[in-house]
Amino acid sequence: MSARRSSGPLETRQATSAGGIVYRRDGDGGVEVVICGRTPDKLWGLPKGTPNPGESLEETALREVCEETGLDVAIEQKVGTVTYWFARPAEGVRFHKSVHHYLMRATGGDVANHDHEYDTVVWLPADHALQALSHENEANILRKALALIAAEAP
Repeated sequence: MSARRSSGPLETRQATSAGGIVYRRDGDGGVEVVICGRTPDKLWGLPKGTPNPGESLEETALREVCEETGLDVAIEQKVGTVTYWFARPAEGVRFHKSVHHYLMRATGGDVANHDHEYDTVVWLPADHALQALSHENEANILRKALALIAAEAP
């Protein structure tokens, strides 16, 4: 089966995902967050995914985060939306993607129960997570989430 090659301009499509920044406070008052990793390509990111038909962004974020991390979570508030472009030239398509991120706290579960999409799911101190994330746009959304958490600190 051969890949289709585009001879003209790429078709533009919109893509949407939703996910979250899951956090907890450690015993010393610090903040830990969950990040997900793929070993072969050494990519670290935040959990997110595509809505099912009829699913709201909040429902998508809850479902995807639960599946990808093994955690039970509750949404606290929306953090923001990241947008970016990517292309699949062999398919003749470029995508403008919007990823809606929600601040979430863990209410149960265990990262050991994450699904197959990621090889590794870990809790890291927030500063380590910022360093580990592969994409700057995700590090920026994590910084926004950390500012929201700090604003609510006692």
